Amino acid sequence: MSMNLVLGVDFGSESVRTVVVDCDSGKTLAADFCVYPRFAQELYCDSSINQFRQHPLDYLETFEKCIKKALGKLSNKAGQSVRGISVDATGSTPCPVDIDGTPLALLPQFSENPNAMFYLWKDHTAIEEALEITKVFSDCNGEDYTRFQGAYSSEWFWAKILYASRVDPIIKQYAYSWVEHCDWIPALLTGNLKPESMYRSSCAAGHKVLWHSDFGGLPARACFSRIDSYLAKVADTYKGPPQPSDTKVGIITKEWAKKLGISEQAVIGGSSLDAHAGAVGAGIKQGTLVKVLGTSTVDMLIERRENLRGNDLKDCCGQAEDSIVPGYVGIEAGQAAFGDVYSWFRRLLLQPITAMVEKSTYIADGDKKCFLQECYETVLSELDKAAMAEPCSEDLIIVDWFNGRRYPIINESVKGGIYGLSLGTDTAMLYKALVLSTIFGSRRIFDCFISRGIAIDDVIIVGGIAKKSAFVGQLLADILKRPVKVSGTEEACAKGAAIYASVACGAFSSITEAQKHLFDNFEKIFMPNDTKSPIYDKLYKQYLNFGRHIEQMENEIEK
Repeated sequence: MSMNLVLGVDFGSESVRTVVVDCDSGKTLAADFCVYPRFAQELYCDSSINQFRQHPLDYLETFEKCIKKALGKLSNKAGQSVRGISVDATGSTPCPVDIDGTPLALLPQFSENPNAMFYLWKDHTAIEEALEITKVFSDCNGEDYTRFQGAYSSEWFWAKILYASRVDPIIKQYAYSWVEHCDWIPALLTGNLKPESMYRSSCAAGHKVLWHSDFGGLPARACFSRIDSYLAKVADTYKGPPQPSDTKVGIITKEWAKKLGISEQAVIGGSSLDAHAGAVGAGIKQGTLVKVLGTSTVDMLIERRENLRGNDLKDCCGQAEDSIVPGYVGIEAGQAAFGDVYSWFRRLLLQPITAMVEKSTYIADGDKKCFLQECYETVLSELDKAAMAEPCSEDLIIVDWFNGRRYPIINESVKGGIYGLSLGTDTAMLYKALVLSTIFGSRRIFDCFISRGIAIDDVIIVGGIAKKSAFVGQLLADILKRPVKVSGTEEACAKGAAIYASVACGAFSSITEAQKHLFDNFEKIFMPNDTKSPIYDKLYKQYLNFGRHIEQMENEIEK
């Protein structure tokens, strides 16, 4: 057994995934995943108000179980060959903690209180608080603290803290500080949970917490106090500077080494947000855009600091120092809904079918579940085939803001829209228009980058949609007018975390060096079809015009 094993652990929205990577051969030797049991039951969540909370026990139990399952696929001694572990996690996914850094939900009196748990990234309960923070931080004593991120989002750190402090005063009373999920795990594994001294990742700090060297750290304390004195108290516990993902945070505690069955000398490396780890796992480099295609999208680039100076990117994307790859500025944008739009359409189609099948007397009870599962798993792939053969309708235009708009120009309240329906509109036409809308949303972000002088030579896509849908991949290439490469990495986020661990433990000198040795080839490359550009360009202009009309209508309604 090699003595150069590292573990990469990806805490996703619904499950945790682990890969075991051999730094000598560059191969992924084993992988496994575990679903969060409480979240799978939708405990502590209420989608009607966009509340999505996760219990810390979901993370702890699945983390231990998943690592043991992955290592169990190798020899009995594999655990003793583990030199390093790093993680990534969704974000911003913060949690209130006490003075010792213990999540409040792990204390008996808060064990069933959703407000004491981790606020999953897609929790949008803090929309009003985000607007308030944007208003104050965009002009506080002459400083614009939003200039590297744009309008503050309800998905981010300070908005969620402000919301919790207002709806549940007991949380405000007992929460000494707040901790991002991706920072909590390295702190836990090294035994340094004190909020003032624990590891804080550059990625989460820059993109979600507004840490920047130009500010000398966080925004001024007086600006926090202007909103709420509690925010200022939490800011006081957020010491720095934050550290990049390839940092050696420390050595694993004996307790956790025993729990996981690994070497007591294993190094715990730094962390990042999940999509950023996915970019590293997919092979991001300067001039390459990495798109994570999931329920939403995350678009990522890296650029030298000097190339961005004097370039106003506030409405275009978020920027963070030492994010994604240390030494670069990590650039992040994305769409609030991508795969979620397709899932919405699938749900719409299957709802009446599900009701009819469940009531049917012609289908045996034992076959109903299997039949419905088959429908669920195949309906989108069948729609892909039908839509490929369907010519583009110049009359049917859809705007993809089903979950608001993330970038460019954040607007979490705006809604999507459909125009041009007729009695001749069929399922394939409507589905194709839906897919085009999501890709036009991607182009809007892409064009924003290009207009601000950021060079993009090619595009790498990762995620389930990237691997499953050639229809989406080819449309992306045609509409973005760039080669689109499908990453060959099965678990790009976990692989990126493993790359962090390989540098932290000294197996490689840098992330760039580790990528060369641990890189997986591309699964497929979609080349743009120039002959289709005129029709897509025309439809894209219609998409932009319809989007402007929707926002104008929204403004008039608000008046």
